[in-house]
Amino acid sequence: MHAALTVLTDELRRLKAAGIKSVAVSDQSIAALRHAVASRSAPVAPPAASKAAPAAAGSSAIPAPVPFALPAGDKAARMAWLRERVLGDPVCRAHVRPGKKVVLGVGSLDAKIMFVGEAPGADEEVQGEPFVGPAGQLLTKMIGGMGLKRGDVYIGNIMNWRPEMPVNESGIQYGNRPPTEEEMRYCLPHLRAQIEIVNPELLVALGATAAQGLLGFGTFKALGEVRGRWREFAGKPLMVTYHPSYILRNQSNRSKRMIWEDLLQVMARAGLPVSEKQRGYFLDQ
Repeated sequence: MHAALTVLTDELRRLKAAGIKSVAVSDQSIAALRHAVASRSAPVAPPAASKAAPAAAGSSAIPAPVPFALPAGDKAARMAWLRERVLGDPVCRAHVRPGKKVVLGVGSLDAKIMFVGEAPGADEEVQGEPFVGPAGQLLTKMIGGMGLKRGDVYIGNIMNWRPEMPVNESGIQYGNRPPTEEEMRYCLPHLRAQIEIVNPELLVALGATAAQGLLGFGTFKALGEVRGRWREFAGKPLMVTYHPSYILRNQSNRSKRMIWEDLLQVMARAGLPVSEKQRGYFLDQ
């Protein structure tokens, strides 16, 4: 029950961030929720001290980021230095659960286009690579639709660890939460360093949280206010679009077309060829 409610809450937060103000709920779903709540009338004892879950989100202080400068050298040498620094960062490591990994970006160091998400999820903290779960697989297809391969671009996140939430008795975390402003502020120097090394021609922010992290918290209330418009971050043109997970929840051609129109702008600005077939993707017949 707790796991299901956590996932549901996370989903509603993402929908709200995307500007969606209402959702349709069937009578059967409402009845199921009422039944589940009623079945939890008995009090639940707190877990023993030895099995206590980690502190709730935001309760652990995040220090201010420590400024650093990249060493001289070629791109590969500088990225190797940065990777060693980030993977060994004491704050990052302190917020990674046992057996999980700190995550840094991957891809071509000569990429024209760099995609930026918010934070690793369950699959990413296991593999140590951004966007490898269902949303990442969809992002790979989106990149393919642009006429590119995943290895042609660079993919990263603002955050280097999966934002923590309470775990169950088995130590499993269900669901995700958006990173806090303090968490993203701490990790932003790592992202800026990746941008400096790769030196892409342009950036693509995936989702409201990533856009807030790059443009500044409070810059907008709903993603629709900034989506599809060119902004700037670290001296690079920045396109804001929806996170691939938005499409996983909204399978309509209209939703797919909104993201695709943003990517068409990215392709044009990057000088990629755009065929008539590509221009017509996801247009309602």
